[in-house]
Amino acid sequence: MCGILAVLGCSDDSQAKRVRVLELSRRLKHRGPDWSGLYQHGDCYLAHQRLAIIDPASGDQPLFNEDKSIVVTVNGEIYNHEYLRKRLPNHTFRTGSDCDVIAHLYEEYGENFVDMLDGMFSFVLLDTRDNSFIVARDAIGITSLYIGWGLDGSIWISSELKGLNDDCEHFECFPPGHLYSSKLGGLKQWYNPLWFSEAIPSTPYDPLVLRRAFENAVIKRLMTDVPFGVLLSGGLDSSLVASITARHLAGTKAAKQWGTQLHSFCVGLEGSPDLKAAKEVSDYLGTVHHEFHFTVQDGIDAIEEVIYHIETYDVTTIRASTPMFLMARKIKSLGVKMVISGEGSDEIFGGYLYFHKAPNKEEFHQETCRKIKALHQYDCLRANKSTSAWGLEARVPFLDKEFINVAMAIDPESKMIKKGEGRIEKWVLRKAFDDEERPYLPKHILYRQKEQFSDGVGYSWIDGLKAHAAQHVTNKMMFNAERIYPHNTPNTKEAYYYRMIFERFFPQNSARLSVPGGASIACSTAKAVEWDATWSTNLDPSGRAALGVHDSAYDNQVPSASNSIPAIIGNVPLKMEVSTPGVAIQS
Repeated sequence: MCGILAVLGCSDDSQAKRVRVLELSRRLKHRGPDWSGLYQHGDCYLAHQRLAIIDPASGDQPLFNEDKSIVVTVNGEIYNHEYLRKRLPNHTFRTGSDCDVIAHLYEEYGENFVDMLDGMFSFVLLDTRDNSFIVARDAIGITSLYIGWGLDGSIWISSELKGLNDDCEHFECFPPGHLYSSKLGGLKQWYNPLWFSEAIPSTPYDPLVLRRAFENAVIKRLMTDVPFGVLLSGGLDSSLVASITARHLAGTKAAKQWGTQLHSFCVGLEGSPDLKAAKEVSDYLGTVHHEFHFTVQDGIDAIEEVIYHIETYDVTTIRASTPMFLMARKIKSLGVKMVISGEGSDEIFGGYLYFHKAPNKEEFHQETCRKIKALHQYDCLRANKSTSAWGLEARVPFLDKEFINVAMAIDPESKMIKKGEGRIEKWVLRKAFDDEERPYLPKHILYRQKEQFSDGVGYSWIDGLKAHAAQHVTNKMMFNAERIYPHNTPNTKEAYYYRMIFERFFPQNSARLSVPGGASIACSTAKAVEWDATWSTNLDPSGRAALGVHDSAYDNQVPSASNSIPAIIGNVPLKMEVSTPGVAIQS
C-alpha cells in the first residue's frame, strides 16, 4: 500500500503551506517507505508516499499524462492495467506502473472511467487545464481513504485520519464505490451492482463456475515485481488462497524472479489452534512456512501503537489487528513486501455462525449484503492498516469485483446452512473446491469450521486483554462512561480502555464519529438477536457466550478455557469457535 494526501483549493500557495503539506504527508510514510513525491499547482497539492510493488525503478508518483496537464496520486493496484493499456493505443506511457493508466483513461473517457478499473485503489486526479479534480475509492473499500474540509473551503484527502485530524474543521470516511467530482460539487456512486439493491438472486449454484471465478481472482493478484507470500491461518479461506497460489505460482513472472516455492506466514501464541492448522496445510502444500510466536504481554505492549495505526476503538478490530500488526513487522523484516489474505469470505457466504439461525434465504442474503457493505469499517480496515503500518501490502481475492458478482448472484438457498443435509457454513465454497482427482486441500481442512482470528491465535489472548483492561478501568469509570463518552458509549472495561487510548491520539469529534457503532452496530446485532433472542444478553463482541448453534452436530463437552465445541461432520473431527452476531473477525 501507498499513502496519499491531497489539499485542493486551499487559497494558499505559499512555501509555508507546502512545508505543512510535506509534514502531514510524512505522517503516512509507514505506508510508503520507498519514495516520496509532491506536486503543486497553484493552491492544489498532491503528495504521495510510495510502496513500490510494480515497476519499482520508474513508477514514482505523482503520475502524469503526456503533456503533464493531468496529474494523479494513487494508492493501490490495478490488476487489469495491461489490458487497459491496449485500449489506449494513442497514448504514451512514461512508466511500467499499473497506476499509470489512470491519467490516460481520464483523458480518453472523462470521469466515467472508474468502473473500468479492476483492482483496489484510492486516488486523487487533478486536471490542471480547468483546475477540476476527482477523488475515487475502490468498490468495497479495501484501501483506506478519508475526506476533510477546511474553514477556507478547501477539500482534503488522506489515506489515514492522521493526515487530516489537525488541519480540517471536519473529516469523515470516504465512502467505498464512490467518486467525488469538483465539477458536480459532491459525491456520486460509481459502483452499483445488482446485489447492492439486496434483491434476492436466483442463479443456480454451479461449483465449477464459482471455483474458476475464485481461481482467477487469486491468479491476477500474483502480479508483482517484489517478493511476496500468503497469510495462512489454517482456516478454510486462507488455506484455499494458499492452495491456489501454490498451484499457479510456477507460471508467473514472480516465480522467475523469486522462485517457485511459495512462502506462507502464520502468527499465534505458543500452541495456538492457528499455528497447528497452518503447519499442517503448509506441509500438505509444500510451502516455505514461517511461524511467528508472540506472548499476551507482547500484544498488550503493542496496543497503543496498534490503535494509533488502525485508527479505531472497535473492540473486535483491535483484538484481531494486534497479532496481524506484530506478524506484519516480522514479514517485512524478511524482505517481503506483499501478501495475499483471506478477508471477505464470511461476509459473502454467510460464514459467521449466527447465520445458522437465518430463518429464510431472503434474510440470509440481505444480511450478507449488509455485511459486505460494512467491510471497509472492519476487516478491510484491519487488513489494510495493520500491514501498511510496516510498509506491507495485503491483497484480498475474495473481494475481487468479478468474483463478488459471481458469488452474490447465487441463489442464497444454496448458501444456507442445513445441518440435516450435512451443509455447514460456507458449504458452497467448500464444495466448489472438493476435487477428488486433484485435491486442493485435505478433507478435514476443507471442512474445518471457523476459528475467529482473534481466538485462533490463542484462546488466552482475549482473556489477557480483558484482564489488562480491568486493571486500568475502574467500576467508577464505567459508571460514568455515558457522560464521558456519550457517543458510542463503551459497555465493557476493555472497550473503555481502547476508547481512552483512541481519544488521546484522535481527540476531535470527527475522529470519534468516524468509528462505526451505535445504530450501525445495533442494526447488525438486532438482526442476529431477531434470529435468536438468546444472543441479546451477550456483551462480548466475540460472541464467545453465544452457544447453541446447531447443537446436534456437537458433543456436550465444552472446554471452559475457550468455549470451543468438539464437532463431527461425517467422520471428520472439527473444532468450532462460536462467532458473534454483528461484527466478527475473518479467520
